[in-house]
Amino acid sequence: MDHITFLVAVVIATALAFDFTNGFHDTANAMATSIATGALKPKVAVLISGVLNLVGAFLSTEVARTVSGGIVDDALVTPAMIFAGLVGAILWNLMTWLLGLPSSSSHALFGGLIGAVWVGAGEHGVHFEKVVEKIIVPAVLSPVVAGVAALLATYLAYRLTRRAREKTVGRGFRIGQIASASMVSLAHGTNDAQKTMGVITLTLISCGALGKQAGPPVWVIGTAGLAIGLGTYIGGWRIIRTMGKGITDIQAPQGFAAEAASTAVILSSASLGFALSTTQVCSGGILGAGIGRRLAEVRWGVASRMAVGWLVTLPSAAAVGAVAAAVVVHGGTAGIVVIAVLTAAVAGGIVLLSRRNPVRADNVNDAHDVAVRPSAPAVAAA
Repeated sequence: MDHITFLVAVVIATALAFDFTNGFHDTANAMATSIATGALKPKVAVLISGVLNLVGAFLSTEVARTVSGGIVDDALVTPAMIFAGLVGAILWNLMTWLLGLPSSSSHALFGGLIGAVWVGAGEHGVHFEKVVEKIIVPAVLSPVVAGVAALLATYLAYRLTRRAREKTVGRGFRIGQIASASMVSLAHGTNDAQKTMGVITLTLISCGALGKQAGPPVWVIGTAGLAIGLGTYIGGWRIIRTMGKGITDIQAPQGFAAEAASTAVILSSASLGFALSTTQVCSGGILGAGIGRRLAEVRWGVASRMAVGWLVTLPSAAAVGAVAAAVVVHGGTAGIVVIAVLTAAVAGGIVLLSRRNPVRADNVNDAHDVAVRPSAPAVAAA
């Protein structure tokens, strides 16, 4: 414990803060379709998801090892760089949450770390071949695979039940969604909670508290799982509205198909150590389920905005992480204080803006658009 300096403690606390934002940012991944179809009540859904995220955190550490010893050179990384990278990730998570945009918390984290390490240690501090193998390639393939699987599953679901009563089919699939949504939450814990574990482990390695290539200690697994579980329970209602109502008008068979396909992709990738974006996987699954139902409305405008968000997440978070690293690395303790104060101020401003048009459990299914400001009343024609 002698290695745990004040800066290291600050970095660990910041990592857990990111994990909390990751939780409420990504609640929609598991529960948006179940809430939209009425399979689960909103508050019950986020409670189940939060508990299963915590459980999932203990099932695997392969993704955590990818983060702590894969994308950056842990011999060159310092706690100050990690702090700067986390700042970039947190601010991007909050901004996209404000806009109701289902962007990737994972790519925000990786982008922040890459930008900070690049500035702090030079380009040789980043293992770009690992970034391509473990992040970029899965980012391109995973939503496509989930989308195709959900499309086929949706087609089969409607084909096999075409002669059954619609009310009976809907009720049966809503019951099935309870299980499939729970599995997505469990899979989310095996993937996203691991990333914060990896960051904290990387911090402990960089300060000498753990040996090189060490895995996350039990206390790191537990605290990371608890942070993401609590964040999930808070409920990212703005993003839940977008994913549940914005991409397509989801029905129970589609929701079940999307969740089952997403679970299969996430669990398979986690076992291989691929730090993919669960947001992209689940969004791809919902889009595929929308295409798979005949005459279903797919809102391509929303889908295209999401795709743009995916493209800019990593470089945007990297840019913020790089700026923060420049201040922190060269400014020492004063630089850390400045960045911490600015981050808190920006985060507080975003929360205040969100109150202009609040999205809560009781109105999450009301509409599919999320605006920062309430729309002005229409002017009656003369």
